[in-house]
Amino acid sequence: MILALTCNGPGEFAGWVRPLLHELYARDPALDAHLFFVPDDYATGREPDVAAALFPRLRVYRPREYIRVAFGGSVEGLPKRVDRVQYLGGDLMHAVRLQRRLGGAASSYRFSRPRYRRTFERVFAVDESNRAQLVRWKTPLERIEVVGNLAIDGALMEAGGTFAEGSERERELARGGLIILPGSRRSEIWNMLPMFLGVAVQLRRRERELPIAFGISPFTTEDELARALASGGDPLAYGTRGRLEHADGLTFIAAENGERFPLTRSTMRAARAALLALTIPGTKVIELAALGIPAVVCAPSNKPEVVVINGPLQYLDRLPLVGTQLKRSAVLGVARRFRFLAQPNIDAGRMLLPEMRGTLTPGRIAGVVRERLADTAWRAGASEALRALYARRAGAAERMATRLLEPPAP
Repeated sequence: MILALTCNGPGEFAGWVRPLLHELYARDPALDAHLFFVPDDYATGREPDVAAALFPRLRVYRPREYIRVAFGGSVEGLPKRVDRVQYLGGDLMHAVRLQRRLGGAASSYRFSRPRYRRTFERVFAVDESNRAQLVRWKTPLERIEVVGNLAIDGALMEAGGTFAEGSERERELARGGLIILPGSRRSEIWNMLPMFLGVAVQLRRRERELPIAFGISPFTTEDELARALASGGDPLAYGTRGRLEHADGLTFIAAENGERFPLTRSTMRAARAALLALTIPGTKVIELAALGIPAVVCAPSNKPEVVVINGPLQYLDRLPLVGTQLKRSAVLGVARRFRFLAQPNIDAGRMLLPEMRGTLTPGRIAGVVRERLADTAWRAGASEALRALYARRAGAAERMATRLLEPPAP
C-alpha cells in the first residue's frame, strides 16, 4: 500500500503522526508511507528531520517540496499515485489538494468542513462529542468512525520508551517533584522558558529539596534555548535570564543566581515519575492526563499579540499601525469565549486542573504550584479522574492503522 499523510507542527507530529506510523509499520513493515509537512508559520522547522530519524523507511517532504507537488511539480521519490491520503494536521485544503494530485481515497482525523463532505471517504473521530461536531459540519454519519485520541497513544508510547529511551538518570530527574513544559513553538520558548525559569527559582528558594526538571521538545535546538535564556524573553513576561550548562552527562538550565535545573528530551518518561507538571495549554496537557499526572496550566495574556490562535486572526498583528492592537483584542476575545482552555477540563466539563489566565508573574505561578504540591488529596483525586477520563480513548493508533491498511472502497 502507498499512503500519504499531511502534518504541520510539532504537536501534530508527536501526538498524531508518531503513534499512528508506529502502529502502521508494526502491521506492514513494507508500507510505502509519504509524510508531507505543509506550510505552518509556527512549526519549528525541525519536524522533517525528527520524523526521518525516527522512521528511516518513511519518505519525508519538507513544506517547500509539498508546495512544488501541490502546484503540479515533481520531487524525488514522489509516487505517481497513492492508495490513500490521510489528514493529520494543517489546513484541510492541503490534504484535499494532495488527493486531487495523487489520487486514491481521502480520509481525515478529527476535522472536516461542509465543503468536504463528499471528499473524505472516512473521518476518524476522537469521541462522541467530536462525532456530533463532525455531523454539524455536514459529514455523513455513515462516514464517521470513533477511534479514540491518538495523543493518548503517543504519550503512553513515549512514557514506555517506544520512541526515546533516555538514560535512567534522565527518567528520574523529576521523581517526587515538578516537571516544567514551556512549549515548543518559537514564541513559547522565547517567553515561557524564561518565565518558567523564574518560577523554578522562586520555588527553589522555598523548597530547597524539591526536584525540578524541564521537559524540552526534541524540535527545539540548544541554540534556541540559549538565545531565549540569554534574552530573558519579553519584559512583560517577567522572565529570568540564564544559560545552558553541561555536566555529568546532563544538560542544565542555569539561572543568573546560580540555581541549576536539569532538562530532558524524554519528557513523558520523566513526567511519569513527577508529582505535578507546570505547562501551557496544548497537546502535552492531554498526554500528561493520560498518564494521570496533574498539572497547573498557564495561559498568560501578558502580551496577547504573541499568542497563537487558529485561523486568519492569527495574522492580524502583521497589519501596519493597527495590527498589534487588533491582535490583542482578538486573542482576549477568543479567550473570553471559552469556559476552559485545558483540554481535560473541556472534556470533563469541570475544572479538574487549575488554569491560570491573565497577567501572570513567576511569583504568582510559584505560589499556586506550591499549593498544589502540598495538597496530597487533590493530587490523588485529580490523577484518578484524569486516568479515568482518557482510559477509554486509548487505542486510536491501533484502530486507525487497521482501517487505513484495508483496501479503499471501489
